[in-house]
Amino acid sequence: MKIIAIANQKGGVGKTTTAVNLAACLAAKGKQILLLDLDPQANATSALGITDTEGKSMYEPLIGQAAAADHILATRFDNLWIIPGDINLAGAEIEVARQEDHLTRLRTAMEPLRNHAPLDFAIMDCPPSLGILMTNALAAADEILVPIQCEYFALEGLSKIDNIIHQIADSGVNPGLTLAGIIMTMFDVRTNLSNQVVAEVRKHFGERVYHTMVPRTVRLGEAPSFGKPILEYEPVGAGAIAYNALAKEFIARHPQG
Repeated sequence: MKIIAIANQKGGVGKTTTAVNLAACLAAKGKQILLLDLDPQANATSALGITDTEGKSMYEPLIGQAAAADHILATRFDNLWIIPGDINLAGAEIEVARQEDHLTRLRTAMEPLRNHAPLDFAIMDCPPSLGILMTNALAAADEILVPIQCEYFALEGLSKIDNIIHQIADSGVNPGLTLAGIIMTMFDVRTNLSNQVVAEVRKHFGERVYHTMVPRTVRLGEAPSFGKPILEYEPVGAGAIAYNALAKEFIARHPQG
């Protein structure tokens, strides 16, 4: 099982939307997927229509009181499982920080799943901050996917998370960590700005930028309120087409998965 972190310290860039919809589209293509919601707000969990998850998040595994495997829940979708988020994760920011191995708690908790679970990918939706949960995700991940909005400050935020990835790798906590992909979100073909931002990001990061660009659509914003991924909410719309294409490109970049 390969562990993929969907991360950006900036909020509102389509991070949770990408985690949920990429996971759902990969599952629809036959990949065995675990979605791991590491955000105390649990938006990825509610976006799949999952409620009443108190006590089933990664909080207990992070503090050593449960096994991660015991917190995996089935979803109503074939090939897709979830470890949900809940508000208890906010407490992990404090409790895990007190531990000597505070940077590697998640990696330790995920190790049995990595080695023994019959899964292709674990996709982690990280909180939009640089706290303990996100740094633990970066320490546990094999690679990072960074969604960035097609806007003026996109490169500034991207350079910050790229620096953090290098710091995690250089520290020896996770020397193999790489920024494997950049996903351009909220792309508006009608504006020069979107095209300029994409060109600038491609200039700096080359083939790490996915060719698929996720458009700005009302339906992608509506779907979570109905507890549905876009593939279920509007299967023939622009958002579903984009995330299906993104899943195909992801699979092509991970032929071993």
